[in-house]
Amino acid sequence: MAKVLEMIFDTEEGKSATISIDNPKEPVHVNTVKLAMERIIAGNIFVSSSGGYVGLKAARLVERNVEDVELS
Repeated sequence: MAKVLEMIFDTEEGKSATISIDNPKEPVHVNTVKLAMERIIAGNIFVSSSGGYVGLKAARLVERNVEDVELS
């Protein structure tokens, strides 16, 4: 099962932008994620098509199961 940490930010134009981290170190702690997101905003290192990141919107841990279907 693959896990992805999605960090979702508000942008300057009022839209959302997401940074995805594959296979994050577990356990994922809310304070660590929040601090990382705040540092990303403060560092102004990412810009999306709707402007720079200006606020925290959400974070989520997504787990996905993939099962192959035998076609023969």
